Amino acid sequence: MRRACIDIGSNTTRLLVADCDGEQLLEVHQERAFTHVGRGFTGDREIAKEKIAEVASVVAAQLSLARDLGATDVRGVATAAVRRAANRDALLAAVHRVCGLEVQILSAEDEARLAFAGAARTLGYDPAGPLGVVDAGGGSCELVVGTVPDQVSWFASFEVGSGSVADECLRSDPPSADDLARARGRVREALDGIRPPATARVVAVGGSATSLRRIAGPVLDAGAFRRVLSLLVDAPAAEVARRFALDQDRARLLPAGLLILEAAAEMFGAPLEVANGGLREGLLLEAPRG
Repeated sequence: MRRACIDIGSNTTRLLVADCDGEQLLEVHQERAFTHVGRGFTGDREIAKEKIAEVASVVAAQLSLARDLGATDVRGVATAAVRRAANRDALLAAVHRVCGLEVQILSAEDEARLAFAGAARTLGYDPAGPLGVVDAGGGSCELVVGTVPDQVSWFASFEVGSGSVADECLRSDPPSADDLARARGRVREALDGIRPPATARVVAVGGSATSLRRIAGPVLDAGAFRRVLSLLVDAPAAEVARRFALDQDRARLLPAGLLILEAAAEMFGAPLEVANGGLREGLLLEAPRG
């Protein structure tokens, strides 16, 4: 059965269309738009009207494409930035008014569960023990431990993401030493005191992890983090984007995402393998079979 998921995140609004057959998922199409909901907040923690209209328009276009591609079941979800907005219901109402899609706001626990399921079910092997998953998003970071394919035994969620850290701390392009010091402090403060259970392997999901794989390869260890960070502070985002075929928006966010993933790897005491699936894959695989 062909299904689709539209995920309104803190940095991006993403569409995934895939054929789901039992426990298998075959990607048909995916795309993203950098809608930056996290930047659209007013002083009252409300999403600005202009940003709501922009997101509703993007979702409508993605929904139309999903249906054109034959998706018979389309799920809409929203994560950290929308979850924290005082006027989140206004965004959901606008999306429904423009295109008829019902959007579900995911709790932090839902995010963790779906990210784990999507990573575990697309892993390609069975780890010899518990699996750790790091979901570093634009507005939050979830750490999850469980057993394949979808049994979560522990999770923690933090209000720190690549978008929030970049906006708060990275004032120069490329980031300065002071910028990086502020960002590291912000990340360490958010993750302080958390000790995840022991794991056999740890994987990373999310846009930052996928982009880092393009630069460093599929395994993010201490050496890879050092090499990539050195590259990111030596060139402006436009040059990094051109060199590695990334969106310039993503290149601008990448130092913050790297610092979050690096801190998570240190907490787990293990390198991070970049996963093949995450929240959206987990949601589509979890959907009732037709």
